[in-house]
Amino acid sequence: MLNMLAFIVKLDQLLEVLVTTLIFVFIGLVFFAIAYAVLSRIFPIRKEIEEDQNVALGIVIGSIMIGIAIIIAAAIHG
Repeated sequence: MLNMLAFIVKLDQLLEVLVTTLIFVFIGLVFFAIAYAVLSRIFPIRKEIEEDQNVALGIVIGSIMIGIAIIIAAAIHG
C-alpha cells in the first residue's frame, strides 16, 4: 500500500521540477498571448463579439485558441 502512495519525484528534486514547470508555463502563456494578439489584429474580435453579439466568431476564435493551446502543449511536452 505504501508503494502506491510514493512520490513520483523525490523531495530533493522537487524544487528543480517546480522551477522547470513554471518556466514552461510562462513560455506557454507568452506564446498564447502572442497568438491572441495576432488574431486580434486579423479579426476585430472585441467589436464583433461584444457589440455585434457574433456567436459564430466567438466559436471560431475559441476553437482557434484551443488548437493553439494544444500545439503549444505538445511542443513543450516534446
